[in-house]
Amino acid sequence: MSENPQPPLRRAPGRRRGGGLVTAVRTNPKALAGVVILFVFTVTAVIPHAVTALEGGIDDPDAIAFVPRLHPGAQHWLGTTGLGQDIFAQLVYGTRQSLLIAMTAGLIATVLSVAVGVSAAYLGGIADDVLSLITDIFLVIPTFPLVVVLAAYVGSGSFWVLVGVLVLTGWAYGARQLRAQTLSLRNRDFLESARVRGERRSYIIVAEVLPTMSSLILANFLGAALYAVLAAAGLQFLGLGNTSSDSWGSMLYWSQNQGALVSGLPWWSIAPGLCVALLGAALALVNYAFDELSNPAPRPVRRLRVKRAHP
Repeated sequence: MSENPQPPLRRAPGRRRGGGLVTAVRTNPKALAGVVILFVFTVTAVIPHAVTALEGGIDDPDAIAFVPRLHPGAQHWLGTTGLGQDIFAQLVYGTRQSLLIAMTAGLIATVLSVAVGVSAAYLGGIADDVLSLITDIFLVIPTFPLVVVLAAYVGSGSFWVLVGVLVLTGWAYGARQLRAQTLSLRNRDFLESARVRGERRSYIIVAEVLPTMSSLILANFLGAALYAVLAAAGLQFLGLGNTSSDSWGSMLYWSQNQGALVSGLPWWSIAPGLCVALLGAALALVNYAFDELSNPAPRPVRRLRVKRAHP
């Protein structure tokens, strides 16, 4: 009697790099909505001329080339300003600076938070006391009044001055979170083994500590970018930014200055305000989604459907 040959074993297909993250984003409604909105704004910021071509192709959003105070129509989707500028073109070209302020301020604030928070917790001693004291001082100061005072005193007409003001007032909360997380990791076995091997402190922080906090660092970046979006729009609305620049905050300033809501031009104020809210919502959604993906505690509990066996 012949034995049945065993079928050859097939190697399980390897998972592609990044496939887990892409699948997690696709299956999480919050992450998917936030990523889609961010993608739309990014494309608009990179190729604004292609977006305005859908309306008729306006290369200069500040050109006074149309009839003032036109209502929305086929030629001007959102109407024109009190000077005869196309509102939709200003909205599209203003996306670039608003997005740049958010990403630049968020990135620099995150780097500063990581440097201060992780160094304070890992080094300990006097370094921890001094850095924690500086962090606590920035935490107890009311943020938005400090932003207004700094912007008015320094003069936030420059892009980098505005970013510097936002970074200076937005790094402390992230540093406090990262310090607490690093304190919980400082005496772990893998760090002790690295110290026993004689690794330098800089190597341990960069190669051992930071990779374990990647999700928290990403969350801090998204939170800092969200703060930068709202604070920059608020400063520009108050006239503390460069009011001649193409940004959503400048549109809000000029629409309020010329009474857009009472003069029959509501979209001059509604459109940039809606874009600020959408960008902030996108960053918040991605932040919440990555928190759910990295921490199982806030994930919604899914009920398992039990199939009943029929007789």
